[in-house]
Amino acid sequence: MTLSSRPDLWTLDPDVLHLNHGSYGAVPRRTQELMASLRTEMDANPMVWFRTVADRLTTSRLALASFLETDPAGFALVPNASAGVTVALHTLPIPAGSRIVLTDHAYGAVRYAAERFAKDRGAEVVNVAIPLEADDDTVVALIAEHLDNASVLIVDQITSGTAKVFPIDGLVAAAHDRGVPVVVDGAHAPALIDAPAAAGADFWTGNFHKWPAAPRATAGLVVAERWRSASMPLIVSWSEYDERMPERFDMQGTYDYVPWIAAPESLRVLADLDWPARRPQLTALVEEGAKILAKALGTGVAEVGHAPATMRLVELPSGVDLSGGDTLKMRISRELKAEITFTGFDDRQFIRLSAHAYNSLADYEKLSEGLPRLLA
Repeated sequence: MTLSSRPDLWTLDPDVLHLNHGSYGAVPRRTQELMASLRTEMDANPMVWFRTVADRLTTSRLALASFLETDPAGFALVPNASAGVTVALHTLPIPAGSRIVLTDHAYGAVRYAAERFAKDRGAEVVNVAIPLEADDDTVVALIAEHLDNASVLIVDQITSGTAKVFPIDGLVAAAHDRGVPVVVDGAHAPALIDAPAAAGADFWTGNFHKWPAAPRATAGLVVAERWRSASMPLIVSWSEYDERMPERFDMQGTYDYVPWIAAPESLRVLADLDWPARRPQLTALVEEGAKILAKALGTGVAEVGHAPATMRLVELPSGVDLSGGDTLKMRISRELKAEITFTGFDDRQFIRLSAHAYNSLADYEKLSEGLPRLLA
């Protein structure tokens, strides 16, 4: 059975082609309405609101941990995956002269974090080159070669820039065999990979604002038991002195807790969409859409190992100049009413396409009709 597109569940502009869910997501109408109600309640009596926030956060945190199928005792709420990686780097011992190992697919903000901690602690950042087409065994072998004297391995679950799925189970096993802790950047993994934190990494972090369509600034951090007592929130607040690992991350002063509290409503929207049946159909949708666009551009769809979920890379024609990439994206937005993103890897340039429940094949067909002319 093919499930129909459901743009009615969102408030997205129907005159725009929304083909970049992977960047900022899109919040369903029901979740927006709940957030508005919660904010009205908060502003009607801030004192009562902040007296009740802790219990509401506990309820939300337990629901999100259940969605990930992970131990709630090791699951904390954080604003985004970059914050989760930073907590991990604050927690882990990174001695002078050691290596922080990541790959050339790593997200820019994560790379910057690694560089900052390496500089502060006298460590070295090692970037392992992973070919776009590398299979799982090759990925594990290439990274394992660089784990000598490593204090931590930071690795993506689904890479942001290249939409490549990394073999987390194999990488965790290879690193742990050498006594190296592993931090998994699972920014895109929730709702795309079942039980994404189940591989036994020391730290796993992922965003709920992407595929689960939760409010932005909602993410999770899963911490292995051995590191829980040492893991601290980035903001020193009253909860800093809570002895329990998840709770000490909950209360961060006068933070806006509405997105965290409302996030489970988006999970209910996914359930109503029959997400286990819809996800493979979205994967097939974006695959077909990518082929249509590649044919129109006279290029191809990038091979990235085994197929990633609901994101695809379409190669750009060789003559396209992305030196002013933001300017080109704004022109595409203005003239084609299409929202897309560009990415690059190993001197190749791509459009990264996404798909969610509000998309249909007609979206990719419309983009394919207008984009070749604009890129010419």
